[in-house]
Amino acid sequence: MKKRNFLIITIVILLIIVAGAIYLLVSNGDNNTKTNSSIDTNAKALVLYFSVTGNTKKVSEYIKDDINADLIEIEPKEAYTSEDINYSNDDCRANKEQNDPSARPEIKNDIDVSEYDVIFLGYPIWWGDVPKIIITFLENTNLDGKTIIPFCTSGGSGIEQSVETLRSVNPNLNIKDGKRLSSSKESITSWLNELGY
Repeated sequence: MKKRNFLIITIVILLIIVAGAIYLLVSNGDNNTKTNSSIDTNAKALVLYFSVTGNTKKVSEYIKDDINADLIEIEPKEAYTSEDINYSNDDCRANKEQNDPSARPEIKNDIDVSEYDVIFLGYPIWWGDVPKIIITFLENTNLDGKTIIPFCTSGGSGIEQSVETLRSVNPNLNIKDGKRLSSSKESITSWLNELGY
């Protein structure tokens, strides 16, 4: 009889542990859903991007079409040439800017984001990080209360370091983790679906 009671108690304890584990998994799943749903997909959205070779521009246009957003390009006051982004040349303009913490390339066009609640912010990865012209934009634009969703194009580097840099410019901004994207329309649509669009 004692063995039977011990067995029943053991089974009950195991069931409680399993139920608790299932509850935690479901709860974490709900939290992930809430994180994604914290993006108001009905809010007015802008796709804002910087592109030199055209890769980020192409991805930006896909996003714009997919979610029916407005599109604005960040235009440098001094346009970048192919020599400016020739990374094999240590003295190229992009290398100099990325290695200079104070570099802030000027923006040519006036960019008004006041009417948007969600901003998809696109850029190429330069030396594993965000191009300095994006920091120029962040430091000179009021983005309070806006949701910023970074995306990047890159030959190999991920987006993580660039997102850390964006957050370090203004830790109070609502900057999501973002995504490194290829020009595959299917992968872009899949990512947007994950965000709730």
